[in-house]
Amino acid sequence: MTLKKAHPSSFRDPSGYVFLDNNSIKRVIKPVYFKQYYALRDSGFYKKLFTNKLLIHHEELSVSESEIVVKPEYIPFITYPYEWSFNQYKEAALLTLKLQKFSLEHGYSLKDASAFNITFYKGAAIFIDTLSFDFYKDNYPWRGYKQFISHFLAPLLLARYHGAQSLKLLSAYIDGIPIKMLSSMLPFRSKLNPTIYTNVHLLAKFEDRHSEDYKGNTKVKPLSKSGQLKIIKSLYDFIKKLKLKEYTEWGNYYNKINYSDRAFDLKANVIDKWISKLKPDTIIDIGGNDGTFIREISYELKQSLVCDLDNNAVDYNYLQVKKNKDTHITPFVLDVLNPSAAIGFNNKERSSFLERIKVFNPDVTLALALIHHITLSGNVTFSMSAQFFSSFSKCLIIEFPKKNDSWVQRLLNSKAEFKDHFSFYTIENFEMAFATYFQILEKQEIEGTERVMFLLKRIADV
Repeated sequence: MTLKKAHPSSFRDPSGYVFLDNNSIKRVIKPVYFKQYYALRDSGFYKKLFTNKLLIHHEELSVSESEIVVKPEYIPFITYPYEWSFNQYKEAALLTLKLQKFSLEHGYSLKDASAFNITFYKGAAIFIDTLSFDFYKDNYPWRGYKQFISHFLAPLLLARYHGAQSLKLLSAYIDGIPIKMLSSMLPFRSKLNPTIYTNVHLLAKFEDRHSEDYKGNTKVKPLSKSGQLKIIKSLYDFIKKLKLKEYTEWGNYYNKINYSDRAFDLKANVIDKWISKLKPDTIIDIGGNDGTFIREISYELKQSLVCDLDNNAVDYNYLQVKKNKDTHITPFVLDVLNPSAAIGFNNKERSSFLERIKVFNPDVTLALALIHHITLSGNVTFSMSAQFFSSFSKCLIIEFPKKNDSWVQRLLNSKAEFKDHFSFYTIENFEMAFATYFQILEKQEIEGTERVMFLLKRIADV
């Protein structure tokens, strides 16, 4: 048996581990899980999940007395729960409930309900933990129930009452939002809702009552399969109806920008022309709002990532992905001024955005209507931005709004007391800073605007 280096997050599951083999993700299944694995495989349960696109497909590579090795279908870019929009989070929660219902109906049960068991691939949420299934025990409650509340219901409820920023809390609470904290943060009126009262406030009281049961004397109350299915249905129906009541200035961004229809078309045509010339397979649009310009590209892309800091823009993009059945577009929430960090034990359980995007290795990066926000709102110098983009961008299509652009003026006016500090904001200084890392291949002014498009190629790749 060849020694394999387990992924740093694999210590949480004694059933097996994931490892990287020549840029391929593979999973080792240990003997402790053989009985479950063979039952799941031979009964056709795994196959049903694959067919219904509920679980990522895997192929069996080898079987021995000491281990089984399987190879899951490769997912080019993993997004984490704290990078999902509200509707993405809802879909992930509903998928988990759907899987538990499906499992119960076939004699199995999910042994956990971690939001990290799900990511987004080919336009939909997909379950990626092959070893999360166990045999159902008669009258035994769902082992993953409390984890589901803290990983899924908690962020959704806090977002509903306090705004979409609450969806990022799993980056601070990797094991789930504490139930007692959740209960205290919800308004009193939430107690009038039977679903919230039962699954949050009563659960918090139960935790308080048994928090000092060091000897483990608390008995698990029996729960029939039909009773468990009723709880799942109640949670499913409640979450499905949840809505976010939040407005942001980016929600209808393209209705308010200073582009005329002609200028908009010119910009889209320039991007389309350059993309057709580069013929990339993969692309990331940083600050891509609702994915408008990705959809204007006529060249057929294999994988497109579109991130933005605004939940509403990402939500709208995701709803368009569902409507159009866009299998190559993956939207996610990301603040370019504060990208997702590496978290978990030893800061290695969940990779940072920069680590993941370097593995994704996009052929082209789009940065449209972004540099003025990074520079004037975030005080990031042109040199710092150039270094950031060069760390993962082979080619960069970037838009520079000049000083007379109305959005630039708006940002400058908001910092009037530091006006002299931003005297460096000129196209000449921009070109000089980026020339350290990139070669300018093409430059195109957008007629009727104060904006200039640049096609850059990283010097190391020239």
